[in-house]
Amino acid sequence: MEVKLPTFDSVFSIDCVIFGFEAGELKILLIERNEEPFKDWLALPGYIVSQDESIDDAAERILYELTGLRDLHMQQFHTFGEVKRHPQGRVITVAYYALIRINGQKELKPVTQYAKSAFWHPVNDLPKLAFDHSEIFNTGFNKIRRRLNYQPIAFELLPEKFTLTQLQSLYEAVLNKKLDKRNFRKKMLSYGFLKELDEKQKGVSYRAAKLYKFDRRKYAKIFQNELNLVQ
Repeated sequence: MEVKLPTFDSVFSIDCVIFGFEAGELKILLIERNEEPFKDWLALPGYIVSQDESIDDAAERILYELTGLRDLHMQQFHTFGEVKRHPQGRVITVAYYALIRINGQKELKPVTQYAKSAFWHPVNDLPKLAFDHSEIFNTGFNKIRRRLNYQPIAFELLPEKFTLTQLQSLYEAVLNKKLDKRNFRKKMLSYGFLKELDEKQKGVSYRAAKLYKFDRRKYAKIFQNELNLVQ
């Protein structure tokens, strides 16, 4: 007896939560939409998955089309499937996140008419976003906040060479709290995965600070399991 399969009419989309860090501020990549619904609203970079592409391929394509960025290491972190999350029908979205160094990234420029512009926006001053993108952002933000406590993801946001002040500013921006300077530095240096360089900051009007690099190989050798970085 032939089994008749059900008909599926749900649409899948991708939404990208891309974090960057610049001038002591944690930032999120946003677009200004150029089509209804929510035309002219700010939103996360996101769009519909084509029938002939995988979810991962769609994420790469959509991010490039809406921002001009490509070849980022993005990870899935949640699926949002509320029935009425999209005003035009049932749309299930798979959310991805990435942490990138803003310095050195090429100019953000959409290559499709679906977005007017793409830009970095401070996390601590976000307006209400289109669709349920505020919820998606908050879920992604909480994800990296938890990971920051036990994985060295901070170094994906910092320049290759950084100061301890920059490192502490990043942790404070993500965790949304002030950290004791002496205790923070003592703990970070005690792990042994920060390499002190024979270099100092350049082009600053104040006393130049020492520069450090994250030694990923040493980190992997020392820590086989997760650790508590700042708590």
